[in-house]
Amino acid sequence: MNPLLRSLFAGAALSAAVCLCSTAAEPAPPLADPGFSVDKMDLTADPRVDFARYAAGGWYARNEIPADKSRWGGFNELAEQNWAKVHAILDEVAAAPAEPGTNRQKVGDFYRSATDTATINARGLKPIEADLAAIAASASLDELMAVAVRMHRGLGAPFCGFAYYADFKQSDTYGFYLYQGGLSLPSKEYYFSDKFARERWEFIGHVAKMLEVAGTPRATAYKEAETVFALEKAMAENAKLPVELRDRVANYNKMPIAEAVAAYPGFPLPALVAGLGVPATVTDIIVGQPKFIEALGRLLTERPLDDWKLYVRWQLLNASAPYLAEDFEKENFRFFSTVLNGTPAQEPRWQRAARQVDTSIGEAVGQLYVEKHFPPAAKARMMEMIDNIKAVFRDRLATLDWMSDETRQKALAKFARFEPMIGYPEKWRDYSAVEVRADDYLGNVQRAAFAQSDRVIGRIGQKVDRAEWSLTPQTVNAYYSPVTNQIVFPAGILQPPFFDFALDDAVNYGAIGGVIGHEITHGFDDQGRRFDADGNMTDWWTPEDANRFRERAQKLVDQYNSYQALPGLAINGQLSLGENIGDFAGTTIAYEALQRSLLGKEKKLIDGFTPEQRFYLSWTQQWRTKFRDDAMRLQVARGPHAPGNFRAFGPLVNQQTFFDAFGIKEGDPMWRKPEDRAKIW
Repeated sequence: MNPLLRSLFAGAALSAAVCLCSTAAEPAPPLADPGFSVDKMDLTADPRVDFARYAAGGWYARNEIPADKSRWGGFNELAEQNWAKVHAILDEVAAAPAEPGTNRQKVGDFYRSATDTATINARGLKPIEADLAAIAASASLDELMAVAVRMHRGLGAPFCGFAYYADFKQSDTYGFYLYQGGLSLPSKEYYFSDKFARERWEFIGHVAKMLEVAGTPRATAYKEAETVFALEKAMAENAKLPVELRDRVANYNKMPIAEAVAAYPGFPLPALVAGLGVPATVTDIIVGQPKFIEALGRLLTERPLDDWKLYVRWQLLNASAPYLAEDFEKENFRFFSTVLNGTPAQEPRWQRAARQVDTSIGEAVGQLYVEKHFPPAAKARMMEMIDNIKAVFRDRLATLDWMSDETRQKALAKFARFEPMIGYPEKWRDYSAVEVRADDYLGNVQRAAFAQSDRVIGRIGQKVDRAEWSLTPQTVNAYYSPVTNQIVFPAGILQPPFFDFALDDAVNYGAIGGVIGHEITHGFDDQGRRFDADGNMTDWWTPEDANRFRERAQKLVDQYNSYQALPGLAINGQLSLGENIGDFAGTTIAYEALQRSLLGKEKKLIDGFTPEQRFYLSWTQQWRTKFRDDAMRLQVARGPHAPGNFRAFGPLVNQQTFFDAFGIKEGDPMWRKPEDRAKIW
């Protein structure tokens, strides 16, 4: 997914023998308990010196990153347990006959197609032969764009990116967005910065290898790979950096489609709009990065058609590789996972298959998952915690000393319309338009993508469905939607270490409570605050309040800029600002909610720790994370979140209550001077 699109909804993207589920060939190792435990601590460490080690040093000492992962932590341990649950569901469904056209048939056959490696290998390039032939036969840019449009509806996104979600300035209506895109490397820096010279060299070799596997002679493949890279580099010259993509105001440029056609000569917008099937009633388009689109129009006319045919061929191979024969899939993994992320081994076949079923028809799996793994009591306790945390935040909005009454009233009005969504959607996605065959893996992926494209493109200009979710119920994640003013917590994340029925309130408020507060306050972070009570992007803060907010947020920018993720590699405090504000605000608000819940109750020691101590230990433990070096570089370059091992303590050192809980005083390494601490909410 386009990095900008991901950031908008974050608050978040795979034997020759027949093998239908691969469990016997790939026995799973015992799964670790991801939940909070004093056994994960290092009690020989001094919390005043290194709190992260004190809270989770035992875990760090005993755990290595699995060979098929780029990072490893509490989040990942829970995700692995959750995938095991999904795996069991998929094996069960795949083994039992189901009535044709039902969700069970679609889930079972999709999974069988994804794990039938013999059929996948035997088919080779056949699943994309027709598209490859259409590219080769293209005698004009218009004919080539017809292939590109089909890819946009199915697999791949050459040249640019399209999106079809709520109009930021008319939030009750679906809009039509055009963004920069069509680049294979993670961000603009990878094409130009000396830091990524190795990755560029590896990328050219990777493109050449993919072309060679697809039948191009080796010597020719390398020349063609250099052409592909040259085109992408030329496109990247006018792309925005990830930190620039965070500015939603600057990346919203709405205009009539006719005006866009005139503004970007050379860019074949009419052909793309027609090919996508955009309804004729749609007259406007929202352009994210006009400079990129304008420059791309020039490039399309300046560079030879044969060069663009090579580029589209590469884009098709790249998008299709995870669903093709082993030679393609392994080379795709080698570059994107090993070179860019440092991951030495692939996940087992069943897991790659499960991820794709989740991506393609995830709510069909979600219905089965919820039946087995989401008790109603979990939702009830979550709602209780959310109500308590909301009460704290509402009180803070009402009493902030730096916010004017004019802005405060609008903030309270927005907060009054805030809506939590917990567990799973009230209305399930309809997959009746998706044909699924047990022997056609790539075809299943493509048909599911076509159906999804037709669904979202066809509703441009219609009213937004507020009941729709952007994550499946089995997903271990959460998000805030600024246009609907909703926080969404799927069932998948409502498990240890984030949420544990068996443990005390202090642990739960420190874990899921901090995440609840994080998501709530996204509505008022440096980007979320730009959306009003109706979900429309507008400047509803007074200039004075906005300046005071920026001054306070700058302390977090400076703080995270000072952290070295690797020697010589600093975290980008501006890129991660929204998430750092969320962590800081979330923990401070959840801490006060815990204190309110403890009023009138005896504060008992558990495992020798006070509730206050367990709150902070819980937050830090859940964000314990080990990174491979390449994965860390990638996270810092484009990730909107600070690395987990910094999230573990970064927000806490702005809170006097944290220092009080562990006796941290001036002069201690963990101490942060009061004048350097952020104070926002």
